[in-house]
Amino acid sequence: MRTSVVTLCILLTSLIISAQEHTHQNLRPLSFPDIPGYKSLKTDLHIHTVFSDGYVWPNIRVMEALRDNLDAISLTEHLEYQPHSTDIPHLDRNRSYNIAIKEAKEHDLIIVHGSEITRSAPMGHNNAVFITDANPILKEKAEDAFKEANKQDAFVFWNHPAWHNQSPQGNPILSEFQKKRIENGELHGIEVINAVDYAQESLALALEYNLTIMGTSDIHGLIDWDYTEKGNHRPITLVFAKEKSLSSMQEALFAGRTVAVYNGLMVGKEEFLVPLLKASIKVKEAIYHEDTEIVQIVLENTTSNSLLFENAMDFSFYSSSPIFEIPAFGTFTLQVKTLQRLPRLTLSLKAIGTFVAPRTSPIISWEIIPE
Repeated sequence: MRTSVVTLCILLTSLIISAQEHTHQNLRPLSFPDIPGYKSLKTDLHIHTVFSDGYVWPNIRVMEALRDNLDAISLTEHLEYQPHSTDIPHLDRNRSYNIAIKEAKEHDLIIVHGSEITRSAPMGHNNAVFITDANPILKEKAEDAFKEANKQDAFVFWNHPAWHNQSPQGNPILSEFQKKRIENGELHGIEVINAVDYAQESLALALEYNLTIMGTSDIHGLIDWDYTEKGNHRPITLVFAKEKSLSSMQEALFAGRTVAVYNGLMVGKEEFLVPLLKASIKVKEAIYHEDTEIVQIVLENTTSNSLLFENAMDFSFYSSSPIFEIPAFGTFTLQVKTLQRLPRLTLSLKAIGTFVAPRTSPIISWEIIPE
């Protein structure tokens, strides 16, 4: 009996210890390859905690980011909108950032100091990141808030410009306010993906006004609840930086080197999206079937997102649809009817669900030398 009691105590103690521990590993961590000349940094620069209108403590945001294998996050609390202030009173608008920095200090996660400038239309909501002090940005006039952010060398981007609460048609409205901010060099980017919404009209504005293309989760609840349990990844911005550092990331954002990503949806300028897609797919094998003019090509997806392609060659496929999916970290075998045995061929595929302009998907090519 004594032995049984001791065994039970040991078991209960183990369970308690196990319950108190938390893991920074996710079964579906985000992963994307670097592109020539740059590191691909996985970032989410629009998230909230209880220090504005979110529902979790800042350290939870750090843990979520580590589980998702992110490289950088920014806790962009609303400066003006503080619905939890009765329960969590704080005069220092840097409080959320300071807690996150402390939680992340032993991890390889960059915490970008940021805040959200919150106004009704036409000014809308805008994130200022890479700031030094959030408190002076809290101004009565939106114009003065932008000037202060610019004074701190902040990178400022327009949040959810197609949000139906401020734009009932669900399309962004570029007002004179935004035009003036762009003209003054005070507005630098625009969200084309916010939470689950992709707005091709926002992409059109990004291209027309040379604004950096952004994708963010704008998370208020839990990443697990809003994304993971629904089979989705959080939306992110891939930032192509010269190195993994705060300054290099800031330089890359001002230079516009980004691709917005949400599951298989990828949106970016052609000069960055095409090399990313090309690096994402590796040719593992290319060999002609014996006594045939059919070459078998094995393609490997090195990313955490499933990717959809369509045949863009003159040659057709054997025993396969012209539209096919390569699963995340998986492979797909193509059989191409080349009509004669070729010493080399160009494999050209249209990347469906990726966009370099509204309704414009790029064609990616790989040079194949069959065995």
